[in-house]
Order: sequence, then C-alpha cells, then structure tokens
Amino acid sequence: MKHVYAPGCALMIYKTELAKKVLKFLNENLGDISEHLVCCRHNPNLESGTQVINTCAGCDRRYRELYNGISTKSLWEILAESNSFPFPDYKGMKMSIHDACPTRTEERVHSAIRELLKKMNIEIIEPKNTRTKAICCGDSFYGTLSVELIKEKMKKRSDEIPCDNVVVYCVSCIKAMHIGGKKPHYIIDLLFGEETGIGTFEPDAWHNELQKFIDEH
Repeated sequence: MKHVYAPGCALMIYKTELAKKVLKFLNENLGDISEHLVCCRHNPNLESGTQVINTCAGCDRRYRELYNGISTKSLWEILAESNSFPFPDYKGMKMSIHDACPTRTEERVHSAIRELLKKMNIEIIEPKNTRTKAICCGDSFYGTLSVELIKEKMKKRSDEIPCDNVVVYCVSCIKAMHIGGKKPHYIIDLLFGEETGIGTFEPDAWHNELQKFIDEH
C-alpha cells in the first residue's frame, strides 16, 4: 500500500514548520512517504489503494467519503502505536478534550487522541458530550448562520467543557475555543512541546484565509 502525508490547508497556514516535523518523523519511521498538498476539496489524483495519513479531521472525512480507492489513517493513530516518538511529560496537567465533528463516527480517532494524552501524562476530564456525542464547536455553521450566531454557538460549546485548558485536533477548533473563552491546546503543539497560537480567529477573516489557500492548492 502506498502512503502519502496530507498536512491539510489549516495546518499549513497555522505552522508550516510543524507539518515538516511530522513529515520528517514519518519518513524516519515508516519509510519513504511523500507530502500531498492538493486540498482535499479538489481531486487528489492519487492512485487507487493509496492511504492518506492526515492531521485534519475534515481531510480524514473527505478522503474517505469522496474519493474511490482512497483510505485514511490519522497521524494520531500512528503516534498512539509508536514506541519511538519522544512524548513530552505534562506532569498530570488536567485538560478536557473537544472532539472534532468530522470524526464524530470515528472511534479509532477518539481513542488514539486519548492514548496520546495518556502518553504525555495529561489527565483527561471529559465533557458530558464527547466522542460520538460531541457537539460542534460552532465553526461548521459558517456560511449558513450569521457570525453573531456562530459565536454564540462557540460560547455555548465552550461553556459545556469542564476545564479551561482544552485539547483540540482541528485548527478551526482553536479559533472557536478561543472565542468561547477557553485556552485551546492543539494536539500537534502538545506533541512537539510548543505553545498554541491563536492567529487569525474572527470567522470571516479565518475562512477567507482558508479559502485563499484552498483555491491555490
């Protein structure tokens, strides 16, 4: 089976250098894996039988559902099985998890994320609505609801999460948790011992930035 690594538009906008670090780890541990930068909203032109290793929940869903002969595996699943990744130690820090809605049906992803947090010595405090019952952070409503209503949904979801420190595995969820008043921790930042930056977070500005990248890739 051929493998490619798709960092996803959002990660490439957020921290290109982290995408490079991930690719370097994959090549050192899984063999020769090429980087795939064609956005998942465009025909990937990948040969049938290719498995896409992804870091974006949206990419995971789109490659699985839209393109025949293409399968997916999240980076989180690969790292959860790894004995060579240098996991940092967060010394029992308490954090909640916000599960990304494109992976709501994918318990393999939910379990892998939680395994990674255990490997990093993070104590997990689950919200009431989690895993397959997780509620959208609000960002998926962009384009169908007003920005004002979207921000209300972001605040409502954030208020349901017990810890101020919230682990997310979607860049758009970083923005939503920040707007909702929480301190988001992007899982790749946690894995590489980096602080999570907020960057552009106003919904119109963020989605314009995403769309520009999508159109170019």
